[in-house]
Amino acid sequence: MGRPKLAELTERELEVMHVFWQGGEELAVADVQQRMEEGGRSLAYTTVATLIRILLDKGYLRQTTDVRPHRFQAKRSFQDVSGRLVRDLIQRVFGGSREALLVRLMDDQQLSGAERQAVEKLLQRTRGKHS
Repeated sequence: MGRPKLAELTERELEVMHVFWQGGEELAVADVQQRMEEGGRSLAYTTVATLIRILLDKGYLRQTTDVRPHRFQAKRSFQDVSGRLVRDLIQRVFGGSREALLVRLMDDQQLSGAERQAVEKLLQRTRGKHS
């Protein structure tokens, strides 16, 4: 299986992006490696550096310093990336039907009380926008 086209993120690339999104600050390769290790994911420094270089090339990160150690920051927000991934999922898996996705989510397992409240709040907010 070949490398995904530029717009797509691999699982490991997405893990690195989560490190940047959680902190929101500029990070060096060593910072990312340490935070990933603290989260239970141990990767070699060179692996993290390679992932960051790929994310730079794909336009997900930007380099913020010219001196070593280089520091990087997320160029694309979680909202932007997650929204694109969800839209892609809906299109590719559910034929463009958000309803089919929602039905699948609800069929999978019983909603918790907190999940049910979140869905109800979302529906109320959506109704307010369309009134």
